[in-house]
Amino acid sequence: MVKADSRTTRRECWRIYLMAVGTLVSINTISNVLHCNGLRSRRARKVPLLSKRHVKACLKFAHDHLVDSEADWFKVLWSEETKIEVFGANHTRGVWREDGTAYDPKNTIPTVKHGAGNNMLWGCSSAKGPGHLVRIHGKMDRTAYLAILSKNLRSSIMDLKMGYHFIFQQDNVPKHTAKKTKAWFKREKISVAVA
Repeated sequence: MVKADSRTTRRECWRIYLMAVGTLVSINTISNVLHCNGLRSRRARKVPLLSKRHVKACLKFAHDHLVDSEADWFKVLWSEETKIEVFGANHTRGVWREDGTAYDPKNTIPTVKHGAGNNMLWGCSSAKGPGHLVRIHGKMDRTAYLAILSKNLRSSIMDLKMGYHFIFQQDNVPKHTAKKTKAWFKREKISVAVA
């Protein structure tokens, strides 16, 4: 039942077993049986929510580039924005600890009031190595995005010795697909691929 629905709790397994078999077993017994079958309780990984349209677009991209050579991939410069939490990831973490040690420093995660302590970054990289990494100050809109590209894209290309015939790869967020952004790429004669 756990393999069919990995989100089933031990208590739910216990209830289902009790109703199906009619024998009373402890929740620890349920845990032991799960452990013997190679199953451990873990926190579910967080992944981006992808619609059917997103999945279809990703598969199309993969199929379109399935036969690209290694030399083709050396011409691609990938870019991305990300948020980095200064005081660790912004989510719940589990710890294994003994009773009465909840506030032992090794069992706690430092936090900052009002969410202070993160940095937004833009960066790029290719098969030839990393390009520039830029801290984003304030809100990242199309104007800020174009300012970052104007100052960092060409110099990253030159530092990586990618030449003039490269493809700039970015995702499909609105600031990347804005008319102003597309016009800038056209004016700069930069070939863009969207994943």
